[in-house]
Amino acid sequence: MFLLHPPEVRELDTFSTMPDAFRRAQRSAWADANRGGTITDSFLEGPVLDEAGHLYVTDIPWGRIFRIDAQGAWSLVAEYDGEPNGMKFLRPGTLLITDYKNGLMQLDVASGTVTPFLERRNSERFKGVNDLIFDAEGNLYFTDQGQSGLHDPSGRLYRLRPNGQLDLLLHNVPSPNGVALSPDGRVLYLAVTRGNCVWRVPLLPDGSVAKVSQFFTSYGPSGPDGLAVDAQGHVLVANPGLGYVWVLNHRAEPVQVLRGVPGSSTTNLAFGGTQRTQLFVTDSTHGRILTTVLDTPGLPIHRGPAG
Repeated sequence: MFLLHPPEVRELDTFSTMPDAFRRAQRSAWADANRGGTITDSFLEGPVLDEAGHLYVTDIPWGRIFRIDAQGAWSLVAEYDGEPNGMKFLRPGTLLITDYKNGLMQLDVASGTVTPFLERRNSERFKGVNDLIFDAEGNLYFTDQGQSGLHDPSGRLYRLRPNGQLDLLLHNVPSPNGVALSPDGRVLYLAVTRGNCVWRVPLLPDGSVAKVSQFFTSYGPSGPDGLAVDAQGHVLVANPGLGYVWVLNHRAEPVQVLRGVPGSSTTNLAFGGTQRTQLFVTDSTHGRILTTVLDTPGLPIHRGPAG
């Protein structure tokens, strides 16, 4: 990659760390399959903020949802038999969860009750859903990653319309992960983890996709994971294998690199704060939330059609 100007490097700070009381130094089925059997006391993803500024995160191996307040204090919202990953608000007080084990689930945050939303497609289980985003019209885009990769490029990208119609947009992705939309909602950015890249997916007026292309190419042992977009159209890419968050311009050139402490696994992103300029980053393998304040606010995150 040739760059006319080197990117600005900023360090990420620690916002909050999971208390020891919530850590489980035990073997789990998820870690056996996805972490080579490593004892994993937590694995945080799915950050999303409510209107009061509380940050919600998932803990995949133990089926838990946590709420973190503005002072960094943690509370357990729900624990259930699942492997929750990405989250967005379906409506105030209800989170929609991509659950690797169960499909799409919904959580009532007041009661902690988790119920099915969409478990199967045509009576067939999903491969393992991962992340999701709503557009301004209430369409839900979500990824079905499973164990796909360069050896098995069969990961999927779906759109669930407000009327319940489920469209399969892509079925040939080697590990589809994070999703984000451009400011005008006409382009979807798709993290392709095992391909170590980000795809650009044009969303056409007739509901189809065409001329899908590779937008950004990374490197290292684990490729792009979570994505976000700011108000100027910069694409932010969490890259866990490097411990970086890339901030890319419209040419996919890094203009900033947000760097975690050595060993960080920077997986997912969420903008918050009163001006939406505070970025929260999950450091999954250490049970930490990292943060920094950026110059440009993040795009507002849409809710479902009922929101």
